Amino acid sequence: MPSNTHVYLRLANAILHDDKKANYLFLGDYVDRGKQSVEVVCLLFAYKIKYPENFFILRGNHECAGINRIYGFYDECRRRYSVKLWKQFCNTFNCLPCCAVIDDKIICMHGGLSPELSQMEQIANIARPCDVPDTGLLCDILWADPDPSISVS
Repeated sequence: MPSNTHVYLRLANAILHDDKKANYLFLGDYVDRGKQSVEVVCLLFAYKIKYPENFFILRGNHECAGINRIYGFYDECRRRYSVKLWKQFCNTFNCLPCCAVIDDKIICMHGGLSPELSQMEQIANIARPCDVPDTGLLCDILWADPDPSISVS
């Protein structure tokens, strides 16, 4: 199985050769997936800058200081660069949107729906930059997994 770095590099090659009409939406967890998380997240940020109307980056649960501090991104930044750089990445992650809506029909997020979500405006009203709380709407959007007891007929 290829590492995230290889997947993103293949994607970058595809984007460079694309007709520039396609849109790309990434759902999070850009870090803590290998030894080159810095390169992965920098590549994604570079594409967001180069193609701001076609390239979208959402926040995942690993784009949170409390999580990536434990699972390797902090150590990678500290070992290769500095703690200051890690803090700057975390400040940037705190500004990323948590959801995207496609054609007013499809809601996309890293985790899942929250029992606290009753209106879409609640998501738009999440103030940024922000840390991820231990409970609540933003926590659910980034962390919720499907309920195995629910079935679709």
